[in-house]
Amino acid sequence: MTVDIEGLLGADAKKLLDHKCTTIPKESIHLPGPDYVDRIYALSDRPTPVLRSLQQLLEHGRLAGTGYVSILPVDQGIEHSAGASFAPNPMYFDAENIVKLAIEGGANAVASTLGVLGSVARKYAHKIPFIMKFNHNEFLSYPNTYDETLFASIRQAYDMGCVAVGATIYFGSAESRRQIWEVSQMFKEAHDLGMATILWCYTRNSAFKTKEKDYHVSADLTGQANHLGVTIEADIIKQKLPENNGGFTALNFGKTHKLVYEKLTSDNPIDLTRYQVANCYMGRAGLINSGGASSGTADFAEAVKTAVINKRAGGMGLISGRKAFQRPFAEGAKLLQTIQDVYLDKRVTIA
Repeated sequence: MTVDIEGLLGADAKKLLDHKCTTIPKESIHLPGPDYVDRIYALSDRPTPVLRSLQQLLEHGRLAGTGYVSILPVDQGIEHSAGASFAPNPMYFDAENIVKLAIEGGANAVASTLGVLGSVARKYAHKIPFIMKFNHNEFLSYPNTYDETLFASIRQAYDMGCVAVGATIYFGSAESRRQIWEVSQMFKEAHDLGMATILWCYTRNSAFKTKEKDYHVSADLTGQANHLGVTIEADIIKQKLPENNGGFTALNFGKTHKLVYEKLTSDNPIDLTRYQVANCYMGRAGLINSGGASSGTADFAEAVKTAVINKRAGGMGLISGRKAFQRPFAEGAKLLQTIQDVYLDKRVTIA
């Protein structure tokens, strides 16, 4: 499968493909590669079975052996409601089709809920790596609240054969300190049982969104969320692609430094994402960016753009769900493979 990366990038092609990062040079980043587990994770305090799980994750699918990952995450049926998530494609009310899409799409792993993965575990847990997400935000409570609630135990993930567990923390929220402690304890248990850990490092506070900008996706705030995530030993960080910068200064809170904006970042999205990587201990924990909501015909172009930015910044890959499962099955699989083609294309280099 050959993808016209330049064509899909359109007017952004030169800015993204020819950019050279001078803010944080690539030589200072621990880059993904075939030896990533041996070179990075094996030097840490992770138990040996965790290294095996991470290697299993990196050795599956079309990106096997590259050090990059393409993950299909489908946990939207809880927070976004099953109707909102699956009405465009009702076949995905059946959990088996979620796993089938990940396999057909050549993904490294499928990430979903206890219920989804547990319902088909004996049929598929040995065929594609499972990542069970153990906390969620649900919107059936009225009025809506914004909090991550524990839905499952680490032992349940272990018993169904998961190679990793995932969780979300809403950094910046009133509940974040409780969430940090809960997830930290559960990540420790996951490591003790030999599973890897992936943290959805989202910022969440109504004050972060102003009339001018939504700083939930600023490089400085998301970068700090990443840094908090690796502090509790998340092996892989999931983060939204940065769209702006200067959240700390615009909102006039917290602590930052002028060099973050004068030297360590620029307006180029690759440099902004490089700052996210830097906050993951310079790449000692892998950064995967999310694919975002489905927008229809532009999904393929947006997915390629996000993949190019992540790869050139020194990230580990993409985790893309709605863009894939909210379209016909074959198209969804093709979208995942299009993302993977960016990471397989040697012309897309580290900036």
